Amino acid sequence: MTLLVAVGALCFLMFVAYRGFSVILFAPVAAMGAVLLTDPAAVPAAFSGVFMESMVGFVKNYFPVFLLGALFGKMIELSGFSKSIVSAVIDVLGRQRAMLSIVLVGAILTYGGVSLFVVVFAVYPFAAEMFRQSNIPKRLIPGTIALGAFSFTMDSLPGTPQIQNIIPTTYFKTDAFAAPVLGTLGGLFILVVGITYLEWRRRQALAAGEGYGEGHVNEPPPIEHGALAHPVIALLPLVVVFGLNKLFTNLINGAYGKTYELKLAAMAKPLTIAVDKLAAVWAVEGALIAGVLVVVAFAWGPISRSFAEGGKAAVGGALLASMNTASEYGFGAVIATLPGFIGIRDALTAIPNPLVNEAVTVTTLAGVTGSASGGMSIALAAMSEQFITAANAAGIPMQVLHRVAAMASGGMDTLPHNGAVITLLAVCGLTHKQSYRDIFAVTCIKTTAVFVVIGIYYATGLV
Repeated sequence: MTLLVAVGALCFLMFVAYRGFSVILFAPVAAMGAVLLTDPAAVPAAFSGVFMESMVGFVKNYFPVFLLGALFGKMIELSGFSKSIVSAVIDVLGRQRAMLSIVLVGAILTYGGVSLFVVVFAVYPFAAEMFRQSNIPKRLIPGTIALGAFSFTMDSLPGTPQIQNIIPTTYFKTDAFAAPVLGTLGGLFILVVGITYLEWRRRQALAAGEGYGEGHVNEPPPIEHGALAHPVIALLPLVVVFGLNKLFTNLINGAYGKTYELKLAAMAKPLTIAVDKLAAVWAVEGALIAGVLVVVAFAWGPISRSFAEGGKAAVGGALLASMNTASEYGFGAVIATLPGFIGIRDALTAIPNPLVNEAVTVTTLAGVTGSASGGMSIALAAMSEQFITAANAAGIPMQVLHRVAAMASGGMDTLPHNGAVITLLAVCGLTHKQSYRDIFAVTCIKTTAVFVVIGIYYATGLV
């Protein structure tokens, strides 16, 4: 019965997320419902002591990353730098390589620190224009954007500042550049196999005589190709974020050590800060601040005209994204305290290999919650110590645990109820029936890549 309660709570949360209801509202409902069925007297204490404590703890650690990432992405958009980058990639590759161009644009923007949601809005108008000119079916646009923005640059390539690559640092005391060789090989696998799949789908449509199609909704207006910033200037903020992320990581670890005693004049006693758990978070925050300042320095004119509304949109998006994930994190913390979760944990620990165990656990919970960061947070909050113990016993470096967890989080998270998938389809004016097949194919490629990386590690010992 206790196992059914835990599984039922997970299924309920997945159902309401799929139906489009707010996770912020229903995550505590699902969590407290499970506690009510287990121990009714414990509901108030579990809400205040477990759910809210965990939710607030997540916001404390990661909200600045969400906020700065959203703000940086909005600045790239308002400055016109995103248009410049898209135009430059198209000029280099040619419009005949529409799919590869859109994938690489999405990859450049996300690897440079632009929020995934911002990338969707920035890239879609160009994708629609290129696909229309090349007579490629519009239904293939979502899968193409997903490959570029939701896959290898989100959590595979070392140094990516996306939140999915930052969360594992606080559990494994690693940094954003963990397991660089494995991450790069995994990223290349996803890119090559993904492009091969999308080109196969394009050729299928061409052979069947299918073109871009007519009567589509949410068609973007023609793009105005006015005066754009030089591509080098447009790329500079992205390069700054990437470079300073690495530099700050090294400087913080070297300057502070593992802990820092904070003692200000009015403090009654010193506060010990665990720097080794926060160094990667601080590094990304500092890099994103620098990136924002670089954009402002080179494009103050266009930014100043619309910063008020753009800033509000960035803050609103960051609040919604972080609170959604924090609610799922609080939900996971509550479920992990229930007796029914012991059965789930024991079932997962039946997988003897620690890396496979971690990959299956993280990607399963990411799929259930419909969130890469949410599912990974639930898994690591409940089972990170178990993963660490098993890895130490097997001589597996924490860097490998980090990379496997990050990549697994972006695997099955893109099920139909995933917020990014729903947003992507809505922006493109397409339905799940029309385009989800290709998004799911990218999901399967992404999930397969995790196990390819695990196989490479065991075969070569590369990190």
